[in-house]
Amino acid sequence: MSAPAFSLVGLGPIINRWKYFVAGAVVLAGIVSVVVSLLMPNVYRSTAVFIPTNPQTADPDRLLDDNAQQRVKLELGSRAEDLDRAITIGESLPVAEFIIRKFKLHQHYKSGAPGNDIADNNVLSEFNSNLSLTHNEHDAIELTFADQDKLLAAAIANEMVHVIDSVNQQLTFENRRTVLDLYRQRYEYLSTTFERSRRELYGARKRYGVFGLEMQGRYMAKQIIETEAALRQAEASGGDAAGLRRALRGLTRADGGNLINLENWVRGADSVGMFSSRVNDLQNRLIAARSAFESAGLSLKGHVASLYLVQKAYPATRKFKPVRSLIVLGSVLAMFALSVIFIALVELYRYNRPGPGQPA
Repeated sequence: MSAPAFSLVGLGPIINRWKYFVAGAVVLAGIVSVVVSLLMPNVYRSTAVFIPTNPQTADPDRLLDDNAQQRVKLELGSRAEDLDRAITIGESLPVAEFIIRKFKLHQHYKSGAPGNDIADNNVLSEFNSNLSLTHNEHDAIELTFADQDKLLAAAIANEMVHVIDSVNQQLTFENRRTVLDLYRQRYEYLSTTFERSRRELYGARKRYGVFGLEMQGRYMAKQIIETEAALRQAEASGGDAAGLRRALRGLTRADGGNLINLENWVRGADSVGMFSSRVNDLQNRLIAARSAFESAGLSLKGHVASLYLVQKAYPATRKFKPVRSLIVLGSVLAMFALSVIFIALVELYRYNRPGPGQPA
């Protein structure tokens, strides 16, 4: 006849028989966990919240309005790549090493002297375990740093935001310098072309005697018509027709002695008109190019922030961990469970152990 299987329903009586052992183990675990939790240092954490701006808004031609106030234009709508770039920068090794050096975390973490591989790895591991960069549901980045020193935690979090901003600016700095150089070249080219076209216009006006197309054309037409009418009257009445013919010739022929005459005006009107239009166009483009170049130079020197700081990190007013009540409660429950398992195994062993004279 086989022995009946051990049932968990019988744990109640078993625990009752071992109640002093279980109670002692639980009390001992509670005392030890209380002592350990009281010896554990308080850890505080500070959080800074920021939104990366679109790097395209750092382009010089988009930074400034054309109004007199020259207000800075920044788009706060972050793209996924902007958020990923900021998080990647914050988690990069150069940024971590800079923060470790600046705040002397080797001494703070008591890991050893800088330069030792083991000490450097320990500090870096501790630093990374205390740092958290997360993308929240509002398309912002929460940078959290935890430390036993609440003031140090806040200072490191704020400095991390500043470093991320600086590195993020450097990523677009060279591109902005390239854009500025292109604007300079464009301005210089337009300035040279404008000066050359202006000299060509001046030469055409001097050569053809055309200084104002519309007004000069009206003046010449009026003078020619009046002179020709006077010539016809002189011929009919016996007046000074010869003088009027010379005057009419001077108004109509290039070799008539007049600087302003119809022949040169007709020959030079198209050229002067073309040069005038080109000079006016180049003048407008030159003014716009100079304004863009000056705005680009101002934006490059201004170091426009690439992050919008929503919340600065402040020293925490309450500890983040340890939660001592949970530590004590968890230790007590864990010890109780282990004690029950231990006495259950002991009882099971006794139950199944062969009696005297029975085969093993």
